[in-house]
Amino acid sequence: MDPEELELQNDYRYRSYAAVIEKALRNFESSSEWADLISSLGKLNKALQSNLRYSLLPKRLIIGKRLAQCLHPALPSGVHLKALETYEVIFKIIGTKWLARDLFIYSSGLFPLLGHAAMAVKPVLLTLYERYFLPLQRALMPSLQAFITGLLPGLEEGLEVYDRCTTLLLLKLTSGSEPYCWTFLCRHRAIIIRQEESGA
Repeated sequence: MDPEELELQNDYRYRSYAAVIEKALRNFESSSEWADLISSLGKLNKALQSNLRYSLLPKRLIIGKRLAQCLHPALPSGVHLKALETYEVIFKIIGTKWLARDLFIYSSGLFPLLGHAAMAVKPVLLTLYERYFLPLQRALMPSLQAFITGLLPGLEEGLEVYDRCTTLLLLKLTSGSEPYCWTFLCRHRAIIIRQEESGA
């Protein structure tokens, strides 16, 4: 447990905030339809915003797990959009410091989304990347390969999001992480060529 988090455990207001979030998270356990998930996400948003004085969220591993589940490909775009709204609420609360530290919690649900997202969802996802992930700069490095892999489905010419995905990738290539990015992209391209040749 983070020392800052340990210190917050002694704060009764933080414990109360944690209890409110825990109660909101219990709604997911009884969700049996996608409409229930949207309702549960709405309650979680309200709980998260009930005390904005803490940038360190309680129960964040469970929150990340629930949000990733709400981005499952089988769920409709309405659930995906509501989940992305929740991510934005979280990112506004936690700021760059805690997003960088807890990147693995939130990226596991977000990075795979672009490949199966509906057209209405894709621009919202890319806005999250532009607003919250690009400012991380070098702090994004541990997840850079997953970030780039998540952008690749948007790099198909003719897609509405092609220009935005290209811009995001170019911004990463010019941010000091370019050698790593180019190496990854070249390896990825070599794998695709091998797959095309073996399938021919």
